[in-house]
This record gives sequence, C-alpha cells and structure tokens, in this order.
Amino acid sequence: MSKIQRKMLRGVFAMAMLILVLTALNVGIHYYREKMSSYTKLAFGYTKAAAQYIDGDRIEKYLESLEEDDYYRGIQNFLRSFQSNTEIRYFYVYVPREDYLIYIWDADTYEGACPLGYKEEYMANGKEMSFSVLRPDAPEKLLVTKDDTYGLLAIASSPIFNSKGEPVAIAAVDLSMPGIIHTFVIYILVIVLSIFIVVAVGMSLFYLFIKGGIITPVKKLGTAAKNMTANMASGEHINPDIHTGDELEELSDCFVSMENELREYIKENSRILSEKERIGTELKVATQIQADMLPQVFPAFPERKEFDIYASMTPAKEVGGDFYDFFFVDDDHLALVMADVSGKGVPAALFMMMAKSQLQTYALTRVSPQKVLETVNSKICENNKENMFVTVWFGILEISTGKITAANAGHEFPIIKSPDGDFKILEDKHGFPLGGLDGMKYKEYEIQLEPGSKLFVYTDGVPEATNSSEELFGMERTETTLNAVKDQTPEEIIRSVGRAVFSFTGDADQFDDVTMLCLEYKGIK
Repeated sequence: MSKIQRKMLRGVFAMAMLILVLTALNVGIHYYREKMSSYTKLAFGYTKAAAQYIDGDRIEKYLESLEEDDYYRGIQNFLRSFQSNTEIRYFYVYVPREDYLIYIWDADTYEGACPLGYKEEYMANGKEMSFSVLRPDAPEKLLVTKDDTYGLLAIASSPIFNSKGEPVAIAAVDLSMPGIIHTFVIYILVIVLSIFIVVAVGMSLFYLFIKGGIITPVKKLGTAAKNMTANMASGEHINPDIHTGDELEELSDCFVSMENELREYIKENSRILSEKERIGTELKVATQIQADMLPQVFPAFPERKEFDIYASMTPAKEVGGDFYDFFFVDDDHLALVMADVSGKGVPAALFMMMAKSQLQTYALTRVSPQKVLETVNSKICENNKENMFVTVWFGILEISTGKITAANAGHEFPIIKSPDGDFKILEDKHGFPLGGLDGMKYKEYEIQLEPGSKLFVYTDGVPEATNSSEELFGMERTETTLNAVKDQTPEEIIRSVGRAVFSFTGDADQFDDVTMLCLEYKGIK
C-alpha cells in the first residue's frame, strides 16, 4: 500500500469517525433531553398527585402524636402502589426543619424504611432544595445529587399545603440515575452501531471511487516526478499517461510542459549562477578595495602619544557608502572625517571613494574645514548626473592645543566627553550635504579638548539601527552605552557600542552601514 493510500485511508477513517461521533452526540443529546423531560414530567406528576391527595392539615397531628391511623395507612398504601409499579426508587413525604428533615410517609417496603417521625440529616444541597420547594411558584426541575448511602439520584419535589394555603410538607420521589444512565447507554450503543455500519459501507464505496479517480493517477504523477532527474540526464521525456478527463489529466499535461520549461530553466540557471559567481568574486574584490582605502592599522600612529584614535566600518551590504578617514595635514594638525553617502551598494561605494579622495586632496592644501567642504561640494556638483550626495563631518585637530576646528555638511551631531564628565551630544550647526546644491556656504566652529577629553563621531547607522519590533536604537541608548564605557580606550569604546547595536538589532535586517570613530586627546606631556 502506497503512502497516499495510507493517508487516504486515515482521512476516510477520520471522516467516518467524525461523522459517527457528531451524529451520535447529536442523537444522544437529543435523546437525553427528551428522556430527562419525560422523567421530569413523570416524577412531578407523581409528586403533585400525592400533594393533592394528602390532607395537609393532618401533617402536624402526625408530627405530634407519631401514631398511625387508617388514613395514614391508606396514604402509605397509595404511595407504595406508585413505587412498586413505576420506575420510582423512593417515594416519601417529609417536613423540612433547620438542621434535619422529619419523615411522615416512606413508601419503601424494604428493611431500613424510615418510620413516622424519623429524623435524617440533609444530603448535599438537600436543605437549599427543600426550602426552595416550599413556595407556590417553585420551579419543576429535577435535582441530581449524589449521596454515599443512596447513590446517584434525580429528585422531584412538590409542596403539600394545608387548608390555609400554607406549605407544611414536601412530597418527593427519587429516580435511580444509574437506571436512567443504563437505558441511555444502551440506546446510544444501538445508535452508534447502526451509524457505524452505514458510515463504514459509505466510506468504503467512497474510498474505492477515490482510489480509481485520484490515487492511481497521482501515483503515476509521483513516479514521473521521481524519474524526472534521471530523465534530465538521459534526455528521455516523461509521459504519465493519465486519461481521467478531469483536472488530473490537465495536471498531467502541465507536468509534461513543466518538464520542457525546466530543461530550459536549468540551462539559463547555470548561466546565471556562473554570472553570479563572477559578480560575487568582483564584489569581494570591491569590498577589499574599499576596506583598503580606509585606515585599517591600529594603533594608527604609535609614535604619537598626544592622542589615541580608533575607527570601524560595518557595511549593510558587501560594499557600503559610509567612510571615515584621518590623516596628518602637517605635523601639528590631524584631519578627521566621518561621512555617509546616499544609497548603498556599488554606486555608493564608487561615490564614496571619489568624495574621500577629494576631501583628502583639498584638506592637504591646509585650507580651513569650511573651505574644504565648499570646494568639494562644487567639484561634486560639476558632474553629479545621478544626483547623489554625501553628509560629512570634517574637523582638524590642532594637536599642540587640543582645539578642533570643524564644519558639518548635514551629518550627525558629534558627541563630546570632557575629562571628568560624561559623553554629551554637541548640537553643532548643519550645512547642506555635499553634492546637493552648488554654491553652498558652510560655517566653522571650534571644540576645545582638554587632556582626557574624547570625541565620538558616527553615521546614522548607529542611532537608526532597528530591531525586529521596528524600534530604533536611538540617541539615548547611544549616549547611555558610551557613558557605560567612558573611561575605556577608543578601541574598547567603539567595540562596546558595536556590540550594543548588534545585540539590540538581533536577526533583523539592517539597511544602513554602521561606522564610528573615537579620538581621545591626551595632550602634550
């Protein structure tokens, strides 16, 4: 037997069982409700007949004297005739008291019947049920209760009134629930067996129909699919040979067409894979070239004790548009660059290399940061057909004094730490990004670093790093992370921030490069 046949059989069996269970439940619930309704009417018919037949004015007399007379024995025989000829388990009359009930009549003829005046404690919920019955509008509802002595019983009760219309006693019958349940179970078993036979025959015929019309054709399609790989190698074509006149035959025809298309796809895919491998190799080379353009050796200037510097760049793709740079303009001036090119991938990387080269070229002419940004902006705008731009923070550190002269072309705010303080954001003046508009002017400002001060510059990939909940890392977390490691070296600071960012984002895809630079000014010793 094939797997699909076993699954089909399990499905047919499950469907049959579902139909069987649902039908049996529906019939069973309906039968149970009807049967309980019938028992309710029957039991309350007995109790109301007894309540109407019994003279309520005699109840108090019997309670006081506890003596039987002819009327008492007549009622006893009346109740016993009902109990012996019906499904009633117990038929009795009692008077409820606060802590117990007092029997007046008990139709039971067996040893252990309760005599006149016998007192008994209430069964579970018996007290509440008894006093709820002692009113003219008491609902006619069977009370099902379980007692260690009498077992599971369904109790029907009706009040007995005296000539003044006052309830003085209760006529009650107990129906044996095990007997009712036994009748119900027998009925359900007969129904289940009947339904099972009908469902079994119907499902067998259904399975035979499904086997011939679906399973066999599907097996042919499965065999053809298994042999497809071998057919591709040998050049043979598949032919499931299905003629059912329905959708399966159409599927067989589609399968043959799919095989032909797959052969063409494999050829095209082989060509694409070769091309992709070539592009991948070129991207690796481009990644390495880009990395080589950035300062990668640390410590960068081990002979210079006046400062310590460290930087890193993690691209969102194989190659990125962010870049950092630092280089000596002369022996006492260190240029610092942090930039972010619009876009990602190879175009951004090419634009980045051009912008980096021009920034360094004009910085080495020893002009001010303001002039460097204005000149580079003009050069980029001369031939910027792709309308790309780059945000730049550019500063020149005068090593002998700790003074930084800087200009900002639309880049993120730098973050400064004083020698004995925390990292704080410096909201400097922003100009327009380079390449955005020709003829732009930029403003310079100064930052005075004291020995022990630190500078942290970065791209928007840090605060805009996003986790799976679409939550940003943000500037507040950036400051908090920096201040948690504020006394460490620039390298340790950069690595700590990087770990915090990537731990925050987790497995969420990132669409921006993460680039950072940290400088500690130690002063001249």
